[in-house]
Amino acid sequence: MSVLAALALRLKMGADQIPAVTHVDGTGRLQTVDRASNPLYYSLIQAFSRLTGVPMVLNTSFNENEPVVCRPQEALDCFLRTKMDLLVLGNQLVRRH
Repeated sequence: MSVLAALALRLKMGADQIPAVTHVDGTGRLQTVDRASNPLYYSLIQAFSRLTGVPMVLNTSFNENEPVVCRPQEALDCFLRTKMDLLVLGNQLVRRH
């Protein structure tokens, strides 16, 4: 993760493209990922960009009225309790049917 998350920087994309992360003044808190430090997450972001034209994903706390999820079992429990469509754990994809 980037130390830039502590700073609110002017975003190149506008609120019309990424409303969930754009502050009212057009800034946002940036966190960066590079291929060398996290190749799997980097590849996910690249694939999302190719599909949507938006070269980022929203990184938020993963929980629902409980402490933040830290272990795979907690992630699965939260997924099953909520209306999330997909859960990705490493190389595994869990899809709700």
